[in-house]
Amino acid sequence: MRTSFNIPDELVAEFDQVWQEEDLANRSRAVREAMQEYIETHSELESLTEDVTAIIAFDYRHHEVIADLHAVQHEYQDVILSTSHAHQGEWCLESVFCQGSGERVRDLSYQLRDFDGVHRVKSMVIRDQ
Repeated sequence: MRTSFNIPDELVAEFDQVWQEEDLANRSRAVREAMQEYIETHSELESLTEDVTAIIAFDYRHHEVIADLHAVQHEYQDVILSTSHAHQGEWCLESVFCQGSGERVRDLSYQLRDFDGVHRVKSMVIRDQ
């Protein structure tokens, strides 16, 4: 199936550099692998039903979303144990350490992805309880 995407030129250039460095056959192969990894990550989050210990890391433009991010974090106080914050130029990097309902941790991860000012959100389940 052929399809098209609207992707910034800089991102395509970086993507092309990476798949070529990995010596993949072509961009289509690299996109398929990236899509599969995305699906696997999503599936892992969707399968959380028991209590977990997890870390959610994300980067964002402070001035664009800080008030909204604080509001979301307050909604999830039942699973957030602590946060760690660092500055990197105009970007902030935050780690949220969670323990509790896997469903709540998953929902928090999804809520954080819902802001334009948030660049990336990575979730890592450390331990199923």
